[in-house]
Amino acid sequence: ALVLAPGPKTNAQNEKRHKTSIDWIGQMISAVRRWVPGRPIVLVVDGGLAAVKLGQRCRRLDVAYITRARLDIVLHDPPTRKGAKKGKRLPALKQVLADPQTQWTTLNLNWYSHKRQTIQFCSQTALWCTQGQDPLPIRWVLVRDPQGRLLPTAFISTDLSLTPEQILGFFIGRWGLEVTFQEARAHLGLETQRQWSDLAIARTTPALLGLFSLVTLLAHRLCQDQPLPVRQTAWYHKREATFSDALALVRRYLWTHMQWVDSRPRTGLVTLPTSLLHGLIDTLCYST
Repeated sequence: ALVLAPGPKTNAQNEKRHKTSIDWIGQMISAVRRWVPGRPIVLVVDGGLAAVKLGQRCRRLDVAYITRARLDIVLHDPPTRKGAKKGKRLPALKQVLADPQTQWTTLNLNWYSHKRQTIQFCSQTALWCTQGQDPLPIRWVLVRDPQGRLLPTAFISTDLSLTPEQILGFFIGRWGLEVTFQEARAHLGLETQRQWSDLAIARTTPALLGLFSLVTLLAHRLCQDQPLPVRQTAWYHKREATFSDALALVRRYLWTHMQWVDSRPRTGLVTLPTSLLHGLIDTLCYST
């Protein structure tokens, strides 16, 4: 997963940062391919990392590259003349969306937040073309909501053998990663570090994500075969534990099992009722 430093940037800075991100992801996926040479790999990224250059590298590495796509990407047929790189220009996906002759397939599938959603899709193979790069063979999937509540969205895959259902399934599978980033921002300060250099952010961001994993593993170990305690309120009900519950459980354990070896031998003690003490600890555990 790629996390960029927040803050306003000029168009030139955004373009430079985007190219740097594409190169970084390309190097990362090349390293992963070296580590697991015979294993199928699927790289799923959001539309911010949609680039023919990255798709070409994934294709050379035998990595399936799946991303969200713009509705105005340039598509062509395969070449019909010898020596040509591409065939005739195809209608843009926004034209396909507006065409009344487009044939749609209805599908009911697991959507974000594990909810069932009925969508309609159409799909074809084509060449994705951009200036300065060789055409990239892709399968595109155009999705619309028959109820009109969701905006039309396009997805592409460099693995032409994947079905539209599989492509959508891989992309929707990113939901867990989205939740991870949201929880890390809310409780660990991810992307809110007050640092002024990209190198500093590049050091602390992996550390915070590592802390997220450490807290999750500690909470799992503390629970053993018991369910993780879930805190609810009168206005917010949840069926499953979230990261805030895991973080509170780890905090409670660390604070109640801490040995104060450097405390003074004689201190003034104030007796608190047990219920009040546990209430204060519980409040502090969920304070951030």
